[in-house]
Amino acid sequence: MSDIPPRSFPAYSVTKGIEFCYGHRLLDYDGPCKHLHGHNAVVEVEVRSAALDDHAMVCDFSEIKRVVKTWVDRQLDHRMILRRDDPLVAPLTAAGEPVYLVDENPTAECIARLIFQHAEVSGLPVARVTVWETPSSQATYSHPR
Repeated sequence: MSDIPPRSFPAYSVTKGIEFCYGHRLLDYDGPCKHLHGHNAVVEVEVRSAALDDHAMVCDFSEIKRVVKTWVDRQLDHRMILRRDDPLVAPLTAAGEPVYLVDENPTAECIARLIFQHAEVSGLPVARVTVWETPSSQATYSHPR
């Protein structure tokens, strides 16, 4: 019998980077992020598998791009991501500004979870999503194990 404990995660992973721009603000928050502002975000989508496919890949990078970047470009890129009850939703929408609504403050953590959930529902074996809000600040979402 081996003394090596079994691995609790798949052995292979690939990560695809995706860039997008968005604006947001945080309600009920006493800091500079309570004001409208924007970010040039970098998202890292990690996909894992215990085995490689017939092409010796975990997942083709183009598949991650097709699933995740297409959705991010349509739903989040160059939009104001706001909490559903934000008083600015009505005037921005009336002015024709693109808005994406969430049920909680649109933090980097919230955005990482949104992207993770989309990737998962789309069939990618996603392990984690990290959103770099700035070059020195990141938030990661993964399934609790």
